[in-house]
Amino acid sequence: MLSTERDFKRGGERLPIPSQGEVEGKLLMFEAVAVTCLQELLAKTESRLVPRLRRRLIRNLKERCAPLKLCADDEKVAEEFALQLLSAALEEAEDRGAG
Repeated sequence: MLSTERDFKRGGERLPIPSQGEVEGKLLMFEAVAVTCLQELLAKTESRLVPRLRRRLIRNLKERCAPLKLCADDEKVAEEFALQLLSAALEEAEDRGAG
């Protein structure tokens, strides 16, 4: 289902576009990794952790968006979306940690 080496496998050149299942599977893995990491970080109970995560996320996002030369509106939307994802992941991590 998931393959990071699609182009190197025999016949992979015929499948340049991932299937919906592959995309969903990869997103599921990213979510699982993010939530697991956040659970471990939140277990440390450091009160300044979440604000530090937010600042670092914004800094990393700006570094990754810079080469794309996005307009200011697109950068702002990307930042807002990333922060929404972080908030959702934090909520999920807290819910799973409590359960």
